[in-house]
Amino acid sequence: MARIQYSDPSKASDRTREILDKNRHANIFRMMAHSPSYFEQYCRLGGAIRHKGELDPVVRELAITRTGILCQAPYEIVAHKRIGKNVGVTDEQNEALENWQAATCFNDVQRAALAFTDEIVKLNKPTDATFKAIASKLTPAALVELQLSVGFYIMTSKFLETFEIDLQPVTEVVG
Repeated sequence: MARIQYSDPSKASDRTREILDKNRHANIFRMMAHSPSYFEQYCRLGGAIRHKGELDPVVRELAITRTGILCQAPYEIVAHKRIGKNVGVTDEQNEALENWQAATCFNDVQRAALAFTDEIVKLNKPTDATFKAIASKLTPAALVELQLSVGFYIMTSKFLETFEIDLQPVTEVVG
């Protein structure tokens, strides 16, 4: 159960209700809507991360889901395994993310991105070897997008866990 009550959309501004409607009133957004200006900007950056840029969406979603795993954020894991499937992440890959190092279902770019993700989350920054490995496989723009994706979803995972956001049935958040 969430640590504080979710915001009441009936008391929100038209703009906040519009954003909530676009995001299916998911619990994370209902909580975040307590601060309308932060909520709006969070959604703008999240939208850019998920829908703009050149980073391969499969690599992005593998990194985001792995971030959720490392941050122990079940809401994030469930949401991004589903989102990942929608952009081409296989069931085998989703299942292997807990112990990706031993799995054979990831290509070289995906493995380098997962190593990069692990080190950002666990060590605060990647080692030189890990950075060079992923930098040799991505353009500078895609590399920046990967790092910002991981960082954004560390923040998101911490938000979810801080407020103990309740998981919702997929039928409530998928249109």
